[in-house]
Parts: sequence; C-alpha cells; structure tokens
Amino acid sequence: MANGVLSNPAVDLREAEGVWWITFNRPEASNAFTLADLDRLSEIFEEAGDRPLAAVLTGAGTRAFSAGMHLQAFADLTPERAREFIVKNRRLLAAVRTAPFPTIAAINGHCLGTGLGLALVSDIRIAVPHATFGLPEIKVGVPSVCDIALLQQHIGLSKAKEMILTGDNYRVEELAPYGFLNAVVPAHELVAETKRMLAKVVRHTRAVTTAQKRLFEIWQTTTLTAGIDMSVDVFASVFDSPETYEQIDRHRLAIGRKPETT
Repeated sequence: MANGVLSNPAVDLREAEGVWWITFNRPEASNAFTLADLDRLSEIFEEAGDRPLAAVLTGAGTRAFSAGMHLQAFADLTPERAREFIVKNRRLLAAVRTAPFPTIAAINGHCLGTGLGLALVSDIRIAVPHATFGLPEIKVGVPSVCDIALLQQHIGLSKAKEMILTGDNYRVEELAPYGFLNAVVPAHELVAETKRMLAKVVRHTRAVTTAQKRLFEIWQTTTLTAGIDMSVDVFASVFDSPETYEQIDRHRLAIGRKPETT
C-alpha cells in the first residue's frame, strides 16, 4: 500500500436521524488504522460536543471491525516518536470514552489491538458470531497500553492477563461467559440490532444522558466514596435544565399520574 494512501484518513462519517455512523474504511487492510485515522477520529469526537444523539463505530466490509494499527505505523519509531504515536492513541480512546453521548461498537469481524481498545471504551458492544478479539501487540514487540487497562474490568484480571500475554485471538464463544458483549447477532442483523439498541439509548434527555456519562467517568477514576459524593452534585445539576422538568411531566402523564418510583 502506497505511503500516499496511508497518509490519508480512511474514516467515513454520516449522520442519520441524529446518530453519527463512523466507519473505518480500509477493508483491503482489515480496516487497520494509520496515524491519520487516529487524528481524524479524535477530531470527530472532540468536535462533536453533544450534537449527535449517539455514535456508532463499525468497520467496512464483513471481515473486520479493525485489525488495529497498520504495521507501517511502527516503522522507524524512536522513543520520542513512539511517545508521540501512543499519545495519539490515548487521545482517541479518551475522546470516545468520555463522549457525552452513548457510543456503540458494531463489531462486524476481527477486533484487534486499537480496534479492541475502541470496543472497550464504547458503552455498548454488539458483535457478529465470526468476530474475533485479541491484543497482538506483544507479538509485535510492544506492550498493550492506554485504555486496554479496562479489559480486566470486562473479563477479569486472570483472563485479561492471558489475552495480553499470549497475543492470541479469541472467538465470541470464548468471551461470552464473561459478559463482554451486550449482544451477538447474525451478520445480516447487525445493523438492525444496533438500531434497536440505539432506539433505547437515545430516547432520554440530553441533560440526563450527559450526566450519566459523566458519572461513568467519575466512577472509573475516583474512589467509591468520592464517586458517591460527586454523584450528589451531578444529580442536582440536571435540574438546571428545563428539559428535566419537561421529562418528569411527560413521564407522569405516560403512567397516568399513578404513583410510581424510579
């Protein structure tokens, strides 16, 4: 693949009914990422604000969600360049993880390396039966870093260490017992299942969705007691928005004004 091609980001963005569908579009290379791709994806999320109702990440074709970083990205790295490279990775994963709207990874095939990192930082993961998951970095000679730290929370420390230290690929059925995936559907149903999930997560107010996403980050990065204390302020903050009162009224009408607790 020519250097000129690799220097151009292969990321497609389209909007449909307020949802951003972001497609990694390099199917001839299993949707492997380049540094240009990381920059483009970071820009999309950092500039999004709360404009989209949600975002879906997926890969072009039927073979791969993403096979991770293109090997050319590792060529001629010095310690200084390696730091610059991994900071781009960190920037992207943080932008997706902290997005103030729901994110869904529609995993249509191989999900490796940085691809798996993006799946980990997404709120919801829906996969096809032939998807595989792995962290081949150790085979390349580099460690798994950044938000791969979340893997142990999804599948436990023992299995996470196994995946990272072997660099092997794991099938859907091997990870199913750990609850890593929210749903597994036939390939022809992936888009429909993603839309069904979208319908459930975009129906709430922006104020409450943003607040809940903020709380996810707080719970991840603070102690239990601090997270609980900070949640009091987050709860109170949603009442700065008129849509909170409007939604409470709508909910009251929807249940026929019968007493109900949340």
